[in-house]
Amino acid sequence: MNSTATGRREHWDEVYSTRAEDQVSWYQADPEPSVELVTAAADGSAGKGTAIIDAGGGTSQLAHLLAAAGYTDVTVADVSAAALAAARARPGGDRIAWVQADLLGWRPQRTYQVWHDRAVFHFLTSPRDRAAYLATLRAALPGGGTVILATFAADGPEYCSGLPVARYAPADLAAELTRAYGDAVSITGRRSQQHRTPAGTVQPFTWITAQLRRGPARRAV
Repeated sequence: MNSTATGRREHWDEVYSTRAEDQVSWYQADPEPSVELVTAAADGSAGKGTAIIDAGGGTSQLAHLLAAAGYTDVTVADVSAAALAAARARPGGDRIAWVQADLLGWRPQRTYQVWHDRAVFHFLTSPRDRAAYLATLRAALPGGGTVILATFAADGPEYCSGLPVARYAPADLAAELTRAYGDAVSITGRRSQQHRTPAGTVQPFTWITAQLRRGPARRAV
């Protein structure tokens, strides 16, 4: 796959344009534990007014469920215009902010308090791409906040949507944040999940939650 922003956008536009929402392997009719972790983080922040971003959210149901539950500041950012158009068209889409952006180069015009990413970070197989992503994360949460990351586990698939992926044990995923931010980050939770795809395949996932604190970030390497 072309590693440029254009190449990434074209790849994911094709995926979302040629497959039904419930045919992609990451589809969840009920996106748990995302809802549980995001709402817990929001309840510990500004409640229903917490600024939440679903990074690389695609056509996930998460943002709609949060908006329906009364959360008033929910954003979805994704590189694919096709994914965002499909998600925005659902009932309640007008209560969500939609941002087409490549997470590796985006610098948001506003800040957030909760960053949620299920199944984007594991596509970043080079240190350079991970550093670019983490720089965006810090720009989005400059005053601190909660980070929720989910990736394929160490025994998860080696490829997804035709692309190679990185796989993580909880300690390895936590180390990525610690390497980037040092003592400005605290890992607050780890868990595993067995996700069953629409085709019936089981994909092991690793989840971590972390708290970023205000202050300069150590450069990711």
